[in-house]
Amino acid sequence: MSRLSARYFRKEFKLNNKIKKATVSIIGLGLYELYINGQRIGSQVLAPVPTNYSEGVKYNTFDVTAQLKKGANAVGAILGNGRFFTMRQNYKTYKIRNWGMPRMLLQLDVEYANGRKQSLVSDNTWKVTSDGPIRTNNEYDGEEYDATKEMPGWSTAGFNDRAWQPVEMVKAPDGKPEPQMTPNMQVMQTIKPFAILKTSTGKYILDLGQNMAGWLRIRVKGNAGDQVTLRFAESLDEKGEISVENLRDARSTDIYTLKGGAQEMWEPRFTYHGFRYVEITGWPGVPTINDFDGRLVYDEMASTGTFISSDKTLNQIHRNAWWGIASNYKGLPVDCPQRNERQPWLADHAIGSYGESFLFANQSVYAKWLDDIHQSQTKEGAIPDVAPAYWNYYSDNMTWPATYFLIADMLYRQFGDVQPIAKHYDSMKCWMNYMRKKYMKNFIMTKDKYGDWCMPPESPELIHSKDPARQTDGMLIATSYYYYLCNLMEKFARLTGNSADVASYKDQAEKVKSAFNAKFFDAEKGYYGNNTVSSNLFPYHFGMVPVENKARVLDNMIRKITVDNKGHVSTGLVGGQWLMRTLTENGRADIAFSIATKRDYPSWGYMIEKGATTIWELWNGDTANKWMNSQNHIMLLGDLLIWYYENLAGIKAAEPGFSTIVMNPALPEGLDSVNASYESVSGKIVSDWKKSDTEFIWNVTVPANTKAVVYIPAVKAEQVLESGKPANATEGVKFLRLENDRAVFELGSGDYHFVSK
Repeated sequence: MSRLSARYFRKEFKLNNKIKKATVSIIGLGLYELYINGQRIGSQVLAPVPTNYSEGVKYNTFDVTAQLKKGANAVGAILGNGRFFTMRQNYKTYKIRNWGMPRMLLQLDVEYANGRKQSLVSDNTWKVTSDGPIRTNNEYDGEEYDATKEMPGWSTAGFNDRAWQPVEMVKAPDGKPEPQMTPNMQVMQTIKPFAILKTSTGKYILDLGQNMAGWLRIRVKGNAGDQVTLRFAESLDEKGEISVENLRDARSTDIYTLKGGAQEMWEPRFTYHGFRYVEITGWPGVPTINDFDGRLVYDEMASTGTFISSDKTLNQIHRNAWWGIASNYKGLPVDCPQRNERQPWLADHAIGSYGESFLFANQSVYAKWLDDIHQSQTKEGAIPDVAPAYWNYYSDNMTWPATYFLIADMLYRQFGDVQPIAKHYDSMKCWMNYMRKKYMKNFIMTKDKYGDWCMPPESPELIHSKDPARQTDGMLIATSYYYYLCNLMEKFARLTGNSADVASYKDQAEKVKSAFNAKFFDAEKGYYGNNTVSSNLFPYHFGMVPVENKARVLDNMIRKITVDNKGHVSTGLVGGQWLMRTLTENGRADIAFSIATKRDYPSWGYMIEKGATTIWELWNGDTANKWMNSQNHIMLLGDLLIWYYENLAGIKAAEPGFSTIVMNPALPEGLDSVNASYESVSGKIVSDWKKSDTEFIWNVTVPANTKAVVYIPAVKAEQVLESGKPANATEGVKFLRLENDRAVFELGSGDYHFVSK
């Protein structure tokens, strides 16, 4: 472990006139807290958001007019290590990036009432000490705080700083200073613990009742020098002690040394943990749950979706998903919040970002992440598997970098924002050309790295399947993805006015499709590759299957799920991004519902049966190697949340940004009601339905300045009533047609109450 204490900077200055307005801008790397005249500026935590510091560094700007005064003033800043000074110096330098010692750039601009202006900058007149109370800090190992080293008044004028040192002027990071356009992280919830237990070894274990990411706030009273140690973990072992194997070499430990006297309150500044349980040692007296608060930390954003159904398993999965997603927003989307990883792996949030957008207003986080991906692209065009490339993984596969395209498309579809597509079009085109020239042979993409990652293995102790019958051909995956991305690039070219590229991508797609079918389709047996669910799913969902073969391919896929896999999840990470929608949109919502509500292995419900309050990294996380089992991962959600909102609730954007909504809920046997809402960029959409053997009741809200096309179970329009009157005679309701077993109506904005007998 690298130990590096926090840096405390201060500067006194005078303001000679009445202040009209004052702003301060700061780049504090890796992390900062800013103070003026003893007052903390802003409520942000773990700021600024992380970036590739060789390409771009973010600055935050604040209005500090109220904190300044005429006469003597002082400004102070504390710098933590963050991702700039990494957790392990000179450790796996071939893999893990490090930018050196923490550093700061600050500018304070003051405008006086008389029109004069004055500026203060971070120059060599500032002073610094590393002998403050934060003795060491990093994201993985935790924070140590010695309250006996506190320096009351250190950020106020008149403080005695004779023991402090002159600052050292150092080289700025290579990255261009950029205004941070996304919100910082905040403490978004404060959670009361569930219980506190005493182990047979005399340790106390605090149970938050919920796996989460953040830290603990403590209230403690004792003698000067008493030391409280807090060790964080996601689960307990069979003896009731914390289980830390899955943290690998992350220590995840905070230590607080008391100053003594009155009750003390403390929480860390420059670390966070993924945890449900906390082992407490060194506590003066007997701790109680009232001495602690759980502090849930993620990027400041609104929760936008609600979902409650008649099925308790679906409801608990939704809750677990919310906590897992929130836990993994850390200035960018990461894979996990607890072990020595916490990396922004691309595929973990590929289609997942789309499902997440129904739960959180995540537009700015993902727009920023596209910039991170772009800044990590090499001159040749390669895109890493982790972006920013804190880990030097450029493995040149198709599926992980495809996230770049999928998220840009999601931002357009869900938020009506075409700018990310326009901004990144050239770099997307560059990557497509790079992969085609380097790895495509006879229109087959030959490079794949990870396959259909985390396919449920055949034995409970395995992390990955070793059975070739369960493994999907990597070239099949890569080629089908290249085809899909060609179609996306054709769409992007049309949207951005790159009309000269449209024909090229269309032509590439057709040639790839032809080569794909020639190589991978078994005409005799009617399936692709070795007939895994994913090998059929990709070409089916992506539109690569000729019309005359679609029925047989779908039948083979369904047989594989229902017979060979007994109605359970039958794909890995990549296949799971398309599974639930493909089944439902092809008339098999019953199979999707069965998969979603299973409680035995492998399933999301199985995780719940084993006590999970978030989503695991592995389907068999309770039996496989604990070293590879994050209990707070979201990659296995696939397209499940999209299926919840678009297919079960029937809330789907027919046009970008939900200016037109299509509402066509699936009604699988065994699901009697769904009550969902989504706060879209166009306004709040509500779909609240319940059904019985004799009637279907549906409350719908369509936001202002939008319209919705709704599909109501009925064999004729006259069956449908709206607020007790025939729907086709109601103002704002227009009958369009009968389609299969649904009466289709167009609605203007408003609230509707439909009943179909």
